[in-house]
Amino acid sequence: MLDVNSFQTDIKIDSPGRINLIGEHIDYNGGLVLPAAIDKKITFKFRKNHSNTCEILSSNFKSSFKINLNEISRSKTEWQNYILGVIYHINVLKPGLIKGFDCIIESNLPLGSGISSSAALECGVAKGLNELFDIGLTDLEMIKLSRDAEHTFVGTKCGIMDQFAVVKGKENSLILLDCETLEYKLIPADFSPYTVLLLNTNVSHSLASSEYNVRRDECNTALAAIQKKYPKYRSLAEIEPEVVQEFKQILPEKVFNRALYVSEEHRRTLKAAKCLDQNDLKGFGDCLYGSHNGLQHMYEVSCKELDFLVDFSKDLEYVIGSRMMGGGFGGCTINLVLTDKVEAFIENATAAYQEKFDLDLSPIKVKISNGVSKIESNAK
Repeated sequence: MLDVNSFQTDIKIDSPGRINLIGEHIDYNGGLVLPAAIDKKITFKFRKNHSNTCEILSSNFKSSFKINLNEISRSKTEWQNYILGVIYHINVLKPGLIKGFDCIIESNLPLGSGISSSAALECGVAKGLNELFDIGLTDLEMIKLSRDAEHTFVGTKCGIMDQFAVVKGKENSLILLDCETLEYKLIPADFSPYTVLLLNTNVSHSLASSEYNVRRDECNTALAAIQKKYPKYRSLAEIEPEVVQEFKQILPEKVFNRALYVSEEHRRTLKAAKCLDQNDLKGFGDCLYGSHNGLQHMYEVSCKELDFLVDFSKDLEYVIGSRMMGGGFGGCTINLVLTDKVEAFIENATAAYQEKFDLDLSPIKVKISNGVSKIESNAK
């Protein structure tokens, strides 16, 4: 196993987690999302080893594995597949440029919390190998191949939002991203006098084995049915709610609900962005509550722990918005809390959550940060 203390680093990479303010489950439906990179990161230390094999050590898992570059295939250990998938897809795009390397990975991203440790892992590996071997990948190529790695090696049919935010994140900015065209603009992340606070339910979820892929299939079913009558639509998100309503008696109830949620959430995200432009933070917070209501009742990806925390926040005048964030079935709520009331909110929510579920609640204070970056280089 690699020795952490004696490891001679050629390239050091920081790869952030991400939050998504609004636009959940919209990226794979071609709509608008509003993510940002955060200051919680995975750090990668890379070095060339001048062989045809690689060794990867995860300090968090206290385990390592070796890779033969001539035989890249899926592993039975899930976290390894994020790395294997990235190497495989770089080789598809730029054959023969990756040589033997070693890598030590250290993370302060809580797994299963909905802040996309998976995309941080994928994009960090892609960035590190790009720098280590001077491969010449563009940002967009790293984004797409990291997404493809999750599709093919992990088995989660994720959209492109997480990888885009991890690579393109800018300090103190949100990214209003059109997931159909990949056009985007930066919006100042000025929530003063409020603070963005995450509350981790510590209820874990695994997207690969959850209902995530089922939701995507349901959305594809709805889109295909609507396209038969309206072939002009390319994505579910662009379909107006009144058009979706025409299919209420045609689509199965759950499929109809998924489609209506997507249509409404896409427009809610646009409204939320306009609220930020106009410094209407109360209106923005209302959009967050509307988003959670749709995720809970129409998209059905919430859980009782998340719902409890969102409902709890509604009784507090110093919280103006709250919703579940991420794939669902656990993870975090994202909350807009009056800055000088953050500690009181954490204390009150923690006590209520402990009493209700006999579970600990973990607050995560985040700052909007830059995307994946090289922070050190000793490469020859």
